[in-house]
Amino acid sequence: MSQKIRNEAKIIAVDVGGTKIMSALFSSNCRLLTKEIRQTMAQEGPEQVIGRLMKAIDALLEKNNVQPSQINCIAIACAGGIDTGRGMVATPSPNMPGWFNIPLTDIVRSKFHCDACLINDASAAALGEHCFGVGAHVDNIVLLTLGTGIGSGIIANGKLYLGADGAAGELGHMTIMDNGPKCRCGNNGCLEVFASGMAIAQEAIKRIKQNEKSLLFEMAKGQADNITAEMVEKAARSGDTLALQIIARAAYYLGVGAVNIANIFNPALIILGGGMAALGDLLIEPVKKIVQERSFSISSQSLRIEAAKLGNEAGIYGAAAFARARTGKEA
Repeated sequence: MSQKIRNEAKIIAVDVGGTKIMSALFSSNCRLLTKEIRQTMAQEGPEQVIGRLMKAIDALLEKNNVQPSQINCIAIACAGGIDTGRGMVATPSPNMPGWFNIPLTDIVRSKFHCDACLINDASAAALGEHCFGVGAHVDNIVLLTLGTGIGSGIIANGKLYLGADGAAGELGHMTIMDNGPKCRCGNNGCLEVFASGMAIAQEAIKRIKQNEKSLLFEMAKGQADNITAEMVEKAARSGDTLALQIIARAAYYLGVGAVNIANIFNPALIILGGGMAALGDLLIEPVKKIVQERSFSISSQSLRIEAAKLGNEAGIYGAAAFARARTGKEA
């Protein structure tokens, strides 16, 4: 790395998910300089994951010959219930067990002796898409991350909306059916239990076990419990009737959720990100249709629904933008 790049490197952004930790070095104006990815191994608990997070930051500094004193801020995007003001993971994501009241920014500050901040990973993704992705120059955005669960982030009047305690945006847990299936959050009938990747896989497993015919049986080598959302997507693209029905069901409920979002927030753009966004028009077109049919016309007349642009880098870009705003420059 050149001396010029070393001098520009002012922000470290880290996206801590249930599967991977992505860490990146950014210039002070949020130009991505380099990144690395390592496994989270979240099942081992917070202490071990935090140790890997620290090693990821150490490796980034060492490989790029950057000193902690050159870093304006270390910004962490993390799954779970985040108290942004206190820099604390207050409640865990289902994919990261045991993360109760973890003062993550204090831990990072004490090791690296520089400023640190914490943001929910879906909020970071929304900010990333707003600043650098498909939502650039759009002031009112709702992003849904469609993966194992459903996360979300909100941009209102050009600013990230965090709510009173930094926990706003849990739209995956809006109630779609009050007597619906139990969600991992403990509530019943959340959007997540109908339209997430896990929901798609579970619906496919149930229907294969009911002896419905599908390519999925062969793809799972006769073991229904091995079916994944990725398998359902692949089968659907091959024209498999059952897989297409399952995706249509998820798209319907996602559309119902998007109607609520349109009527409540009146965004100019709803962004669909996460692994399931790879379904493209199989998912997006039904959602658009339901929103046009069921939302208030004034709420949807200028609404666009599009796939995310930044992919799995949205979180680190958003964390970097959050840090830039924190250190006194506009995000």
